[in-house]
Amino acid sequence: MTRFPALAIALLCCTAALPAAAQQTPPPKSGTEATAPQGPRFTLSSSALVDGAALPDDLRCTRSGGDGVSPPLSWENAPADTQAYAIVMQHYPNGAYPGVNEPSHYWLVWNIPAGADGVARGNPESLGVEGSDKDLRATGYTPPCSPSGAGTHEYTIWVYALDAPLADLPEQDDIGTGWTDVMAALKGHVLAGDSITFLN
Repeated sequence: MTRFPALAIALLCCTAALPAAAQQTPPPKSGTEATAPQGPRFTLSSSALVDGAALPDDLRCTRSGGDGVSPPLSWENAPADTQAYAIVMQHYPNGAYPGVNEPSHYWLVWNIPAGADGVARGNPESLGVEGSDKDLRATGYTPPCSPSGAGTHEYTIWVYALDAPLADLPEQDDIGTGWTDVMAALKGHVLAGDSITFLN
């Protein structure tokens, strides 16, 4: 996993000048710029997920025999001036591409307190504010649940360290808040970020 403490800020700040389609993907994983501060890098990890590996059986959707709950996440080495965190889990379906299409979102969480260093399995503490699920029927997490025979799909979870809570988003869970809303609110506020990608 690679990180982008400085590049994320530049990408998010400059997207206003890009076509709408080009704004529809989070900052890509890339190396840090030469001007980036030295020191430990912001890192996302999970006791249940291995980057690039399959989703564990117990975290699959209930139709596939799992619990259908969100995976545990932890992070470290956030910038000293971090004021909040956000989580975005997404998947580009067949025929959709980063920078061209909007992904399907499976988990949107913002304004996780700055003192948090992770989210437990299933988020029992209800950290942060949650947006709509994938099907726009409720708020919260949607477990991946590909139809039988659909092949393997790739899902990515991003965690962003922010310089301020996202004031442009609701203060309570909101089914009307989707991926585009969160991406727009993140612009100019990302200090660092990292991601985990898994298969299902």
